[in-house]
Amino acid sequence: MNLTDYPGQEPLSEFGQRHHQGMARRNPQLLSTEHAYAQDCAQRRLLFFPAAVPDAPLLVFFHGGGWTNGFKEYAAFMGPLFAQAGIAFATAGYRLAPAHVFPTGWLDCADAVRWCWDARDRLGVAGGRFFVGGFSAGAHYASLLATRTDWMAPRGLRPELLRGCLAVSGSYRFDAQAGFAARPRFLGAPESGNDIAAAPLAHVRAGVAPFHVSWGEHDFPHLVRQAREFADGLARAQGDVTCLEIPGRDHLGAGYAAGEYDGPWFAAAASWIKAHAR
Repeated sequence: MNLTDYPGQEPLSEFGQRHHQGMARRNPQLLSTEHAYAQDCAQRRLLFFPAAVPDAPLLVFFHGGGWTNGFKEYAAFMGPLFAQAGIAFATAGYRLAPAHVFPTGWLDCADAVRWCWDARDRLGVAGGRFFVGGFSAGAHYASLLATRTDWMAPRGLRPELLRGCLAVSGSYRFDAQAGFAARPRFLGAPESGNDIAAAPLAHVRAGVAPFHVSWGEHDFPHLVRQAREFADGLARAQGDVTCLEIPGRDHLGAGYAAGEYDGPWFAAAASWIKAHAR
């Protein structure tokens, strides 16, 4: 879909406009295939495939936008790089707040993973080598998929499906110490209990999937602090965690780095996926 084909979203802040414009500049029309995993126009994904690489690992990536904005197309510029590296890549959308509060968007992400699993044979990807990832709000949803497993059994999936999660500038807690200027609206009512249910840090445990956690050197201070707390929690649980502070980048710059072939994130991420796909 073209971005102009989508229904209206929440009005963008000045920061959101910069994010939208930056991603739009990086996403020309690219060779990919588009598939729906449910009825809403947000519930679609774009797929990029490596040439002549049978049973490639697959990275399912979720866009940012503060849980209230964004499109799967925001991450499309990453697809050709991963395909060239021998890694299949899917960028998936999800329904947005405030019309759809937690857990709707997160469960949409779960359904996108399940669709890829169901279609693995005709997609030519390795069924046991799935990875999830995302930027900003998408990194939060991906991290929650990797730390909680209760979404898997209802979709006929097993925990060993996920070989790892790549989280770029994500959020990992939503309590009073999280550092947000205001409570994120995707959480719904304060009495919902979603502040804990939606927090990846609250679900860290032994045996959690491996993590590649990254953030910008000049990222939002509360996100830098949360990323370090999350990585420390994974390490205390004896988890497999790799951290990368992306030098010289702010929050948006960390997202752009995810699609830069010669940048500080892509080569590290591709190598990490290949090492964990064996």
